[in-house]
Amino acid sequence: MVKIIIIFIFICFSGCTATQTGAPPSAKISNGLINANLYLPDADKGYYQGTRFDWSGVISELEYMGHSYFGQWFAEYDPKTHDAICGPVQEFSEIGYTKANVGDEFLRIGVGGLLKNDDSDFQSFRLYQISNRGKWSVKKSSNRIVFVHKIKNVAGYSYVYTKTVSLTKGKPELVLEHTLKNTGKQTITTDVYNHNFFVIDGEPTGPNIVITFPFEVSGRWNRDNGLGVIDGRSIKYTREFRGRESVYIGDVQGHSQTVEDYDFRIENLKTGAGVRILCDRPISKIIFWASSTTSCPEPYIDINVLPGEKFSWKNTYEFYKL
Repeated sequence: MVKIIIIFIFICFSGCTATQTGAPPSAKISNGLINANLYLPDADKGYYQGTRFDWSGVISELEYMGHSYFGQWFAEYDPKTHDAICGPVQEFSEIGYTKANVGDEFLRIGVGGLLKNDDSDFQSFRLYQISNRGKWSVKKSSNRIVFVHKIKNVAGYSYVYTKTVSLTKGKPELVLEHTLKNTGKQTITTDVYNHNFFVIDGEPTGPNIVITFPFEVSGRWNRDNGLGVIDGRSIKYTREFRGRESVYIGDVQGHSQTVEDYDFRIENLKTGAGVRILCDRPISKIIFWASSTTSCPEPYIDINVLPGEKFSWKNTYEFYKL
C-alpha cells in the first residue's frame, strides 16, 4: 500500500511540473543521446525564487535511454520555498552575514544581495528579502545553455558568475562548468556544494538504490531510523522509506582532500540506470541526506577568489545502463 501511494505521488508530480499561474520560463537541450529541460532564472515567473540555492541550471527533466534522472521530489510546491527545486543544484555559503548590521546587505552567489532581518544566526532554510538581484543573462544553443549573473557592490562585493550547462556531443554526459570572477575590492571566501536531487526512474528510496564512493565510508548517522547502512564503500537501505522518513550523515568520513575522491555513483538496481559524478576540484567535506523520494550525496569544495582573479570548477555526470 505504501509503495502504491509513493508511486501515485511521483505520477502526480513527475517532471517538476509547476503549479504557479503560467508556465515558468524554460529551455530544452539535447545531444541526440540525452534530452533535458532547464528552468531559467526569472524574478517574477521563475520556477525557483527562494534564497537558498543558485537560480541557474535547474534541471527539471533529463532522460537517457528511456531512463529519467531528475524530477519533483517534494509533494508541495511554492516557488519561494527554500528547497522547491530539482536537479543538480548548488548552494553557496553566505558571505558577509556575521559582519552585517540589522538591515544591511549580505551576499549569496547565484541569488544576489539579501537583507539581514534581525540579530539571529544565519538560517539557510529561511527566506530573506532580496535587495539586489543583480543581472541575469542566458544564451542557448542546441546542446548547451550559458547563464551569467552579475552583481555590483553588495556589502562591498562584486562578481561575474558564469555557469555553462552542456551535453557532450557523442557521449551520455552532462557537464556543469562554473567560473566566478571577483570584480570587487574584497576577497570572496565561501564554499559550495551540489545537492544532487536524483530521482532515478521515480523509484522510491530503498534497497534498489545504492550510492558508491571510491573510498571506505565511515560516519555517524545523525538520523537513520534504522534505514541507512554503511557497507564498505557504499551506502544502502534496509527497506523502502515511508512518508516523511529520512536519513542524514552530517560528516561523511573516509575521503581525502583530493580530486580522485570526488567520484560517486548512484544506481537504481531495479531499473538498471546509473550515473557517475566527478569534479576537477578536491573535496572539502561531504554530507549525505536521503528522503523517501531522493538520495543526495552533497560534496563541498572551498572557494577563495582575490580581487581581479577567477576561480573555476567543473562537475561531470556520466549516465549509463547497468
